[in-house]
Amino acid sequence: MGFLRSALSGLATPEKWVEDWMRGGSANSAGIRVDQDTALTYSPFFAGVRVLSEDLGGLPLFLYERLTRGKQRATGHPLYPLLHDQPNPMMSSVWLREVLTSHAITWGDGVAYVVSNERTGVVEEIWPLRPDRLTIGVKRTGPGQFERRYRYDDDVNGVHAVLLPHEVLHIAGLGFDGVRGYPVVELAANSIGLGLATEHHGAKVFSNGAAPGGALTHPGNLSPEARRRMADDWENIHKGIDRAHRVAILEEGVTFAQVGVPNDSAQFLETRKLQIGEMARWLRLPPHKIGDLDRATFSNIEQQGLDYIQSALNIWLVRWEQAILTQLLLPSERARYYPEFLVDSLLRGDTLARYQAYAIGRQWGWLSANDVRDKENLNPVKGGDDYLVPLNMVPAGRAAPALETAAAARAARTARLLAGRTTVRETTAEAWARKVEESDQEVADLEAEKLGALVAKHLAPERGRGRGRSLAAFLAALNLLYAGDGPIMERLTELWVPLMTAFADDIARAAAEEVGHEETVDLSVWAQAYALSHAQYQVSSSYGQIRAVVDKTEGGPEDIARAVVERFTKWQEERPAQTARWESAQLPNAAARETWKEAGVKSVQWVARGSKNCPYCQRLDGAVRKIETPFVAKGDEVEGEVEGETLTAKRDTFHPPVHPGCNCEVIPVVE
Repeated sequence: MGFLRSALSGLATPEKWVEDWMRGGSANSAGIRVDQDTALTYSPFFAGVRVLSEDLGGLPLFLYERLTRGKQRATGHPLYPLLHDQPNPMMSSVWLREVLTSHAITWGDGVAYVVSNERTGVVEEIWPLRPDRLTIGVKRTGPGQFERRYRYDDDVNGVHAVLLPHEVLHIAGLGFDGVRGYPVVELAANSIGLGLATEHHGAKVFSNGAAPGGALTHPGNLSPEARRRMADDWENIHKGIDRAHRVAILEEGVTFAQVGVPNDSAQFLETRKLQIGEMARWLRLPPHKIGDLDRATFSNIEQQGLDYIQSALNIWLVRWEQAILTQLLLPSERARYYPEFLVDSLLRGDTLARYQAYAIGRQWGWLSANDVRDKENLNPVKGGDDYLVPLNMVPAGRAAPALETAAAARAARTARLLAGRTTVRETTAEAWARKVEESDQEVADLEAEKLGALVAKHLAPERGRGRGRSLAAFLAALNLLYAGDGPIMERLTELWVPLMTAFADDIARAAAEEVGHEETVDLSVWAQAYALSHAQYQVSSSYGQIRAVVDKTEGGPEDIARAVVERFTKWQEERPAQTARWESAQLPNAAARETWKEAGVKSVQWVARGSKNCPYCQRLDGAVRKIETPFVAKGDEVEGEVEGETLTAKRDTFHPPVHPGCNCEVIPVVE
């Protein structure tokens, strides 16, 4: 332990070492010496090393224990707190992983000293080793047998030690001999040197406002003292960013000549941008990770982020996991324990994408409510550990349990329905029909009030003057009245959304009881969509009827006004009852079908009821369809209510009614 804290740790000996000039850097074509220290002063390279090191360090690292099925965190293993929390008294797990990963990228190898208990062999601490003081070699241990040896030389403290493989944790980058990784800094010396050279050049341009690379010429001969005086005067006037662009006065025939290539001709900025891409290639990073956003867009940045995780970052995660498995765990432990990084935090989408994924997992049974809450960092709830699956997802050849246990009850209910007895759905529909009629009466009265005001304003003559009638103004105001955000649609939505939601909820309970489905079926979202679509249909119908009255009425504005008043008066008297009859037949069948789909019912049957059944209803009586298959498809021609009349279906018909007064129903089919 004393050897570790006095010599091996970079924390214990933080002084800056003097690098051997023969080994400390590499010359390159740009004329800049590049080593592991100077390379990190080049921002694109530092950004790449930082991205990989910090992203890996920031991911949770767990030690897992394999179970017969599944896994659990091995919190009782001595390695767990070292890997997850604190590997030594002076560092966190994040810090250690950042240091070793950055060493592995720049030097080719990140090596840490593993301190084990001499008596038990249990790993107690992990300390990073300074790569500049480390030599890695191979020693022959027998015929055809070799092992790595690590020599650590600390001239500052006079410590020299040889470490065996079981005493180190070695994270190596890409290599060629199985012993060491390639030092990226040395391989990329030309690219890094060019980048540093362009930075140095740019800095000198701004620090030397005396136009470096230029020459002053004199027609005669100057003494050494005169030359020095002329050069000093020039630099004193113009050198430095604060003195740039001053006016120069040349005397006695002195001229200035530019020497060298200007920045724009040397494509200075283009070179600097190119080097960012070069660093991204060396480190296998998408350019946006090191600040190059030229080709990044809102549409591709997410995919580039996923590509970064799957390519650049993933191999480092695997290197760490396998190094821990093979170097820190005993051979006898490897079949039972294994390390793994949790990358979920980097793969998280936006809120909508996450919730859609959770919904799929919840629906198909591999996520519980508490699993989802745990991923969203929420506390568990009571009953949230139950897993749900669709009722019809059962092994092949086996009936769905809920349908199997309720078969006898459904058969009895089916017989009762076919016999024409009153059902719970019928009773529920009759109760809600009155409320639907009241709501539509309120809307019809509102329409009469608004339309009456428009007629009086735009179609009736102005008293005493005979002026003020404007059909165009009336039509414009009519359009605003029945617009999607107009007062009629707004009031109808306010009334129908809560009304239809409660109506559908009552039907859902009754329909679930018919098939023996014990779980609650929530139709609130469906009912809201149903109410809005029917409200939109009625508003569009009302607007269309008034426009038709205007277009078909012959005569002047007074005739049109009279016809419009007749139409909305008729609505007040007749439409609420008609709407109630239609909705009391339409919504129960639609809501019941949605409930049965949730309960796993596969087929439904058409049952003709009442005395106003058209030939079409009679022809469909007793027909059975799969629950997702329409009884009549859009465009099909069917017999109408009048003999010899043919009707063309305007929509897919999955359930009754098909005409006003139709009292047909759909019932679940017992399988």
